[in-house]
Amino acid sequence: MAAMNVYFVGTAGCGKSTLTYAFQQWMQRQGYDAITVNLDPGVEALMYNPDVDVRDWVDLADVMKEYGLGPNGAQIAAADMMALNIKEISEVIAGFDTDYVLIDTPGQLELFTFRQSSKVIVEELGVEDSALAFLFDPSVARTPNGYVSSLMLAATVHFRLPVPMLLLMAKADVLKDAEKELIESWSRDSYSLLSSLMDESGDTQTSVSVEFLQALESIGAGRAVVQVSADTGEGLEDIYSSVQMSLRGGEDLE
Repeated sequence: MAAMNVYFVGTAGCGKSTLTYAFQQWMQRQGYDAITVNLDPGVEALMYNPDVDVRDWVDLADVMKEYGLGPNGAQIAAADMMALNIKEISEVIAGFDTDYVLIDTPGQLELFTFRQSSKVIVEELGVEDSALAFLFDPSVARTPNGYVSSLMLAATVHFRLPVPMLLLMAKADVLKDAEKELIESWSRDSYSLLSSLMDESGDTQTSVSVEFLQALESIGAGRAVVQVSADTGEGLEDIYSSVQMSLRGGEDLE
């Protein structure tokens, strides 16, 4: 049976790399095999040694030097170069006998999700065996407006890459218990989130957020958010269970 691909996606600084490594360690402790793939050609340092590293094919510093581009232009060029090399990268990944392929995506969310190259990458690695793990940044999503903004961004990513998606509240250990309870309520009860939005100042932003929330409900984009922590291990088992449910109908690897 083919390995399952889990793409860790989110805005810069939300904890994608840390969670990728933590989940690999959790998998190994359960007796499962998982490899890591770094798809960020511009990352300078990682806390883990990726089993497959896109920088072996595309390195941001080399792109800047060869084409005379600044950091932003080089990031765009590098994203497209990844797609040009994805067949070879895919062959290397396929050489591993593994259960899970944990894919650490670029820090700049738009470079991975909003360019055509991302679809090429996901299709080459296998759409039917892929899931997205979208990370909410708690520094943003701990407020009602920030939470709705995060939902909207997740919905946009899902629209671009229509494979099963898990919503994760990353770095849950930095949240207070009251905040965690409130976020849990928001993720399971749209009326709770709507009430919190209305309790905020009645400015234009809140009004727009309410409209966005209603739009999300109309397309069925609302779903539970799993609170996870790479430091404490909270929610890591839930990631595994959700992926197994989405891609294997709940069947355990064993």
